Amino acid sequence: MTIIDFSLPSDEERLYVIDLEQKELLYKTHVLHGRNSGVKYATSFSNQVNSYKSSQGFFLTNETYHGKYGYSLRIDGLESGINDKVRERAVVFHSSKYADPARLKTAGRLGRSLGCPALPPQMSKPVIDAIRDGSVVYIYAENEDYREKSDFFSESMNHGGAQKEFS
Repeated sequence: MTIIDFSLPSDEERLYVIDLEQKELLYKTHVLHGRNSGVKYATSFSNQVNSYKSSQGFFLTNETYHGKYGYSLRIDGLESGINDKVRERAVVFHSSKYADPARLKTAGRLGRSLGCPALPPQMSKPVIDAIRDGSVVYIYAENEDYREKSDFFSESMNHGGAQKEFS
């Protein structure tokens, strides 16, 4: 499982790849957010083509391919109206020199993507290889609008509420 915590600033490592079977953290690294989602923090999200914003919620990783940014990984959004257009938007995991933490020393901040969760060049291949072909990705942000619209979030909250009533 992969968790991206967009409540953290872009100059911190905020992508976590977790092996749930072994209960082990495999990778922790930097990850970019979309240029129209915010500067240091991702605060605005979209499902619209050409928004250049990140999407949030639950995704499933799919196939790898070699494209404009080299070795890349397609993902599919699992939430209608929230992130189900990521494939149409060409939002993928890929490498970006703007995600390299060395850039913090020269530019003072990492760059931003066109909405993709872009990775540092040295981490891209190992992370993509670890999560490809059917792994769950959850992109978290402090966003009440998402929590209100997400079927996943509301179902888990309703289920939790029901358990509390009967326990």
